[in-house]
Amino acid sequence: MLAFRLVAEPERLDTLVLPTRPDDRTDDGDADAPAALLATLGWEPAEEVGAEARALLPVARLHGRAGEARMHLRPLGSPGRLLLIGTGDGDEAAWRTAGAALARAASAEEHVTVVMPADATDLAVRGLVEGLLLASYRFRLTEAGDSPALSGVDVVVADPAAHSRSLDVARITAESTRFARDLTNTPSSTKNPQWFAEQVAAEVADRPGLTVRVREPEELAAEGFGGLLAVGGGSASGPRLVELSWQPAQATTHVVLVGKGITFDTGGISIKPVPAMKLMRKDMAGGAAVAAATLGAAALDLPVRITTLIPLAENMLSGGAFRPGDVVRHYGGLTSETTNSDAEGRLVLADALAYAVAELAPDLLVDLATLTGANSVALGNRTAALYSENDDLAGALLTAVSEAGESAWRMPLPADYVEYLGSDLADLYSAPAQGGGSVTAALFLREFTGDLRDRWVHVDMSAPSWAAAADAELTKGATGWGVRGLLRWLATLD
Repeated sequence: MLAFRLVAEPERLDTLVLPTRPDDRTDDGDADAPAALLATLGWEPAEEVGAEARALLPVARLHGRAGEARMHLRPLGSPGRLLLIGTGDGDEAAWRTAGAALARAASAEEHVTVVMPADATDLAVRGLVEGLLLASYRFRLTEAGDSPALSGVDVVVADPAAHSRSLDVARITAESTRFARDLTNTPSSTKNPQWFAEQVAAEVADRPGLTVRVREPEELAAEGFGGLLAVGGGSASGPRLVELSWQPAQATTHVVLVGKGITFDTGGISIKPVPAMKLMRKDMAGGAAVAAATLGAAALDLPVRITTLIPLAENMLSGGAFRPGDVVRHYGGLTSETTNSDAEGRLVLADALAYAVAELAPDLLVDLATLTGANSVALGNRTAALYSENDDLAGALLTAVSEAGESAWRMPLPADYVEYLGSDLADLYSAPAQGGGSVTAALFLREFTGDLRDRWVHVDMSAPSWAAAADAELTKGATGWGVRGLLRWLATLD
């Protein structure tokens, strides 16, 4: 991880980073133009470097748009390198994009010093640091390949103490997101349900206020977690249920987070085609997100009680695998008829939701799941589908997700689709054949929310959990989608 310092003036003269906005190219540029920015520091090389930066703007064809970056070499000068970074309109999102561009443009540097505008806000500092940390993320199982050399960043601000909390929040948010990315990127040859549970338990060790319980197959059978046992029955790696708790003394609100944790999904007897199976190590990204968000909330000392449930299973094909046409008895007694063993995520989530309602009595219930391909058909690869009957709760989560730099769209829960769930053998069909796959999956899950139905949110986030290529603060591979949005939302609760 990068080491950050907030300082009042530049102390290292190797690479100096100056932000630029679109109007900085004009003759009467505002107070954030590079020359004026440096002039406020009382720093000896400021006049010379500022004039050089000002002259460089039109030559470099730098327009100040968020994410633009130009490196200028000064072989006889100090600093030896001048990096101009566009910050667009200067809001948090633009600074996050600028931070990501800086991470890539300065990946070969050991240390950089970023001079912030005199009027830089907490959100500007937060955006810059989050973008830097998230875009510099790398996941490799070997040492092959080049890793970023950048290890230290000084951020020059008028009052370092005033921005210390923003720096901490940005660092913890990014670290939590990176943890979710690590879990999701790990190949399933390593990542089975037991391994995932052990990773979470290791993070909890010796951290005050955090506890974890892991139910193993025998306990799941004794307590009636039929969905988990059915989905995990075909694998040599038995299912688990992780129950992670953050219980600050001052909390008055109790939130239960549930995350789908399918560590690999073959589709079972309803086997997937090979291209669709290749990336199924990401089918536990919802579980990774809620685990990481809970750990982040504890690190931030957020005053909200959180219980996180992660039903973990490997959906494999063997003589023990569950079949289309089987009837599954879920926690609490509701039954579902399996119509497609590749619609397994909702079966494990149903158990966890029913358990949360019956045993935990939360105020709010939120689940995240890489649940359906229909999500991407409707909303593309960057936007999650959000379902809730509660306008205020849905609005608060959508706002938090947007402010965090993620994307979600609220989808309907049409009453006339409920009849599609009807089964001749059981209480419910697990996956109706009439279409509307993401919607009917949400309606199925709603049946297990009991009297929390009006305080429940379901997020179908399969597509945005993975990036096919680097883009702004995202790197190729797992995105950690949901961690940042959940932390923003949890911070608004008390």
